[in-house]
This record gives sequence, C-alpha cells and structure tokens, in this order.
Amino acid sequence: MSNNPDIFERMLAGGIIRNDEMGDAWEVVFRAQKLSPALNASTTIDEMRARLSELINTPIDQSTTVFVPFYTNFGKHIKLGKGIFINHACTFLDLGGITIEDDVLIGPKVNLITENHPVDPSKRKYLDLKSILIKRNAWIGAGATILPGVTVGENAIVAAGAVVNKDVPDNSIVGGIPAKFMKAIE
Repeated sequence: MSNNPDIFERMLAGGIIRNDEMGDAWEVVFRAQKLSPALNASTTIDEMRARLSELINTPIDQSTTVFVPFYTNFGKHIKLGKGIFINHACTFLDLGGITIEDDVLIGPKVNLITENHPVDPSKRKYLDLKSILIKRNAWIGAGATILPGVTVGENAIVAAGAVVNKDVPDNSIVGGIPAKFMKAIE
C-alpha cells in the first residue's frame, strides 16, 4: 500500500481509486470500525452527538438528532447541517463525501452510498467514488437508497423504498425503482 497524502482530496473529487492508493484512508476506516460500537451503545441524544462528532471529526449541532444504530464505514467525509433528523438503522458509506444541509429528514433504514466499482472485471476491486448532496429541507423516506453522485434538491421528497440514481429536482417528489418524477410540490 502506498502512503498517499492527498488521498482524501482525491476521494472527495470523485473517480477511480485503486486499492493500493488507499494508504492513510485505511486508518480512517479502521478508526470508524473501532468507534462505531460505542456510538451505537449510546443511551442519550447528547451521548450520541458526542460520539458521532468524534467519529466524523466535526461537532454536531445541538439541533441535529441521529437515532442509533447508525452505520458508516468512514465518517470523515460526512458533513451535517443544523436541524437534521436521522432515524434508526441508516447506513452512510461516505468515502466519496456526503453533505446533508439544514432541516433534512431521513427515515429509518435509509442508505446513502457514495461508492461503486468499475464494470471491467480486471478493475472490479477498485473504488469509483461520487459524492452525495442532500439539500435543505429534503425528506428521504424509510428504506430509500441514494446512489453515488446524486443530489436531492431543496424541499424534495424521496418516497419510501425508492432507489435514486439521478438527481432529484428542487420541490419535487420521486419514487420507485429506479426513482422517477411523480409530481411537483406547490
């Protein structure tokens, strides 16, 4: 494994990352694995905020609530705004970066996935990273999955169980597999 000091910037920029380029990033993965059991054993919201703040390396605002269990494989690339509510059993695979703006609601068992793999079998174990952005006041329904590179627009709603592989416009509702436009929010 090479030690690649700019690996974190490259991950956030998106694109292909080979396993042998991960270097220091593996230490962050192992740190997340080490900190996650204590996070998921939290018995108060304040305890959860403190432990998740440590995991993502940024203080979580007092107006944001995350119910445990909460799963992440990295943590370092999660950015949370204010007034966010994240329900139980969500999974954030954030190597490629996840930004959640203010006042977002996320239902239980939602998956935010920034990681994929190339189709080429000889490169299948490489990572193909693309960030996710959930804009202000969006609502992600229970069991929805947001795939790499997707932006969910301001005030948008993603219906429960949807699999979102394309950007969701502001003030719209999408649903289904794959998610399709259902209607505009007036």
